[in-house]
Amino acid sequence: MTTPIAILGAGPSGLALGRLLEVSNIDYTIFERDESAVLAAGRGGGTLDVHTGSGQAALQEAGLLEQFKSIARYDATNTLTDSTGKICLEMGDDGEQDRPEIDRKDLRDLLLNSVPAAKVRWAKKVQCVQKENDGSMSVHFTDGTIESGFQLVVGADGAWSNVRSMVSFLAAADPHSQLHSSAAALAGKGNYMSFGARRQFAVQMLGDGSYYLTLGMHLPESWISENATIVKDPTALRQLLLRDYFDASPQVHKDLIQHSDGDLRLWPLYALPAEAMAWQTVPGVTLIGDAAHLSTPFVGEGVNCAMYDSLQLSQQIVKHGLGGLGHAVEEYEKLMFPRAIDLITRSATSAEYLFAPDAPWGWIKSFAGIDSA
Repeated sequence: MTTPIAILGAGPSGLALGRLLEVSNIDYTIFERDESAVLAAGRGGGTLDVHTGSGQAALQEAGLLEQFKSIARYDATNTLTDSTGKICLEMGDDGEQDRPEIDRKDLRDLLLNSVPAAKVRWAKKVQCVQKENDGSMSVHFTDGTIESGFQLVVGADGAWSNVRSMVSFLAAADPHSQLHSSAAALAGKGNYMSFGARRQFAVQMLGDGSYYLTLGMHLPESWISENATIVKDPTALRQLLLRDYFDASPQVHKDLIQHSDGDLRLWPLYALPAEAMAWQTVPGVTLIGDAAHLSTPFVGEGVNCAMYDSLQLSQQIVKHGLGGLGHAVEEYEKLMFPRAIDLITRSATSAEYLFAPDAPWGWIKSFAGIDSA
C-alpha cells in the first residue's frame, strides 16, 4: 500500500520531517540515493551548531532533544584570524546562546535511528516527479522503477533537487596523525577560521577527537574542468594550492594542507537567488532544506533552517490533515519564504565580507559589531 507522503532525501531535513510525522502517526516513505545506511554514515563531514529557536525546536518536538544534548559539545570555542594567523576574534558559548556543536554524521545518525528502518528505502535515486491524471504524484527512479499514488512529494534532496525542475577542498587530520597537535593548537575543542586575500582556511574538531580541514577560494566555476588533470592527482593538487593560493599563509597552515590525511574532496558551493523564493504553490509537491533555499554556508544556519522547515511543514500537515495537504503546503510555504530570503541574503553578504581582500575585518565590523580600530 502506498503511503500518502513521499520524502525524497535522507539528510537532516528529510529525516527530521519523517520523525516528526512518525510521532504524529502520519505515514510516509523516505527515498534516499545512498546505497545503504552504512554508506551514508561514511560520508562524514564537519561540524555544525544547532540553535535553540530552529534546529533544537525541531528536535524538541521530535522527542530527540535530550538525546541530542547527551552527545552535543557545549565547550566549543571559535577563533577567527586574518590570513597571517593574527587572531582577530575569539568566541565561546557563554551559555546564553545555547548553540552546541555536533558532528554532521552524528546528527544524521540520531535522526536516522529515530525512524523505523522499513520506512527508509535506499539506493533510490530520483529521475523525476510527475503528476498523474488522477491528481496523485509519482516518483520515477533511475533504476527504472516507479512509485505512485502519493498525495504529497516533499523534495528534501539537496542542492540538485529533482523536485525543483566557487570551490572548497576538504581533508582531515586523525588523532594519530603527526599533525594532530598542530590542528589542536589552532582549533582546540572548537573551530579555527582564517580569512584574507579571498581565501579561507578552517579547522574543526570532530567528536572523535580528529580535525576537519576546509580550504576555500573564490574561483570561476570552470576552474575544476580547466585543472582536471591536477585535480585527479592529490600530490599535484596540494602543490598547486600551496604555490598559487596559500603561499603567503603561516607555516602551520601549509603543513596541514600538505600532510593532512586522505584525499582532498572538491565541493563547489552554489546558492539560489533570493528572488527564487516566490513560486506559486503546486498541489502535490513542496520543498524543504537546500532543495528549497540553497545558500552558501557562511552564516551557520543552513541545517537549522532546514530542520525548522521540517517542523513547520509537519505542523501544518497535522493541523490540516491528509485531506487538506494542499492548504498545509500553502501555509508552510508562506512561513518558509521570508526565512529563506533572509538566509540566502545574509549568507551572500557574509560571503562577500569573508572573501574580501581585507577579510575578516569587514565581517567582524558588520556581523559582530566590533570595530577593527
